[in-house]
Amino acid sequence: MAETVTFTDPNGIGPDVTLPVPTIGKDIEDRELRIEHIPTTDPYYIDLGMQYKLALLETIRRKHFTEAPLHLALRGHMGTGKDHDLEQFAARLKTPYYRIPLTGEVRDITLIGSVKLHGDGMGGTESRWEDGDITRALRGPSIVNLSELNAAGAETLFALHGLLDRHRALELPTGEMVHLRDDVRIFGTLNPTDLRDYAGTQTLNKAFADRWIIWEKTFPGEEELATMLNRRHPSMSPKVVELLTKLAVEINTSFTAGDSRTRVETPMSLRTVLDRYPAGLRMYASADDPMRMAWEEFVLPHIDQYDRDHYETVWSAVVRKGPEGPPFSD
Repeated sequence: MAETVTFTDPNGIGPDVTLPVPTIGKDIEDRELRIEHIPTTDPYYIDLGMQYKLALLETIRRKHFTEAPLHLALRGHMGTGKDHDLEQFAARLKTPYYRIPLTGEVRDITLIGSVKLHGDGMGGTESRWEDGDITRALRGPSIVNLSELNAAGAETLFALHGLLDRHRALELPTGEMVHLRDDVRIFGTLNPTDLRDYAGTQTLNKAFADRWIIWEKTFPGEEELATMLNRRHPSMSPKVVELLTKLAVEINTSFTAGDSRTRVETPMSLRTVLDRYPAGLRMYASADDPMRMAWEEFVLPHIDQYDRDHYETVWSAVVRKGPEGPPFSD
């Protein structure tokens, strides 16, 4: 019997969703390398609902849209966990995961492949086709994440059109057609296009955007952040958890504000809240005010000078002075 994985709605509303784990056949040429691309499960990852939604979409694909191009892109600001969601979905399904950044420097030959010269062992050379990043990923079971979709150049987008529409195939310069397998899923991530300083991004080409389902990924709220902190740092002081989550939510509310005259330009990302700030708390645990020291050394250096007044205003309103006692009980 095939191995399966069950996804449960964290809101307790929808029914459980069970999906089969794909088989990496022994006939696949790069089987061992592909197995190495299966990500490990993050013990600190908390599904806020995205895993369940991904599983629901996968069920719909398998039952009703086997021939239709239902490709999903997650759109959200830096530090909201878009790539992590997709990586952990692959980890749950024990499926090889290929994250392919579509930066402005990436060319279609990097993605698709090209003919290269190789030594023939007799002092001469011979031409051989060498798969590019996406072609390699398509040749076996995989979850492909085309990250930074709205940073890709025009030639890259046009090279992918045939793969993402009903044609469902990538045509190589050699004439070979690499068809989209039933056990391959293509996802993407992108940042919102507004006044933010996301270098190299642009408004997504409408013809290319029409090939995607686009879901928004927002910053988590206080309760969700507290759950993440308590799982990753169970010995953190409850008062520190409370203040840190409030700080993050207040800053990120300003970051997502519509009025460009009052909003800040850098969020408190999940990396800051879950990794950097706790590191600062441990580093300055013996200081008079560990929360303040961690703020000054691990948060403010990421902030543009003209935004620091606003950050300090939020600090004064939420914390003012950190709680007495050590930040961790261990």
